[in-house]
Amino acid sequence: MSDLTQLLDQARDGDAGALDRVFEALYEELAMMARSRLRRGERVTLADTGALVHESWMRLRQSGRLSFEDRGHFLAHAAQVMRSVIVDIARRSQAQRRGGDQAFVTLDTAVADGVAAPGAEPDVMEVSAALDELARLDPRLARVVEMRWFGGVSEADIAEALGVSERTVRRDWDKARAFLRTLLRA
Repeated sequence: MSDLTQLLDQARDGDAGALDRVFEALYEELAMMARSRLRRGERVTLADTGALVHESWMRLRQSGRLSFEDRGHFLAHAAQVMRSVIVDIARRSQAQRRGGDQAFVTLDTAVADGVAAPGAEPDVMEVSAALDELARLDPRLARVVEMRWFGGVSEADIAEALGVSERTVRRDWDKARAFLRTLLRA
């Protein structure tokens, strides 16, 4: 049994110190997940990677769900929590009191002409809603998207967390993207 798995077992048994050591041991991976998400240039983000990691960590601790079998399952749950944080930030930014009902104006003429800019990503809220719809149809595909798109988790880690092969993760990712593209265009 790895040291991390032992720490996760101790944390599950209520050892708060073990939980803090899990955070220390996985901080760099959590930061990479956050950087991956923030690098996309989303308009609605926290100030920096550290803020996203720490807010996600606080929510994870407060959730009370601290029973993780291994590193992969922990990272899968961390991706879910990061999604929650990112979606909440998007909601707050769109709130009425902050002018959320105001039309977004861009200086990009391609966007103004109805042509999506190359590499442009859909809105976080749209992706989250589409992901909820996908989860109703195929929960595993939704988990793959959640871990990969919101969490930046590697295919190997996703495969480990879901108990499938990396090839299955790649196929699931392709299927999920096709489904989400259809939903996001509608």
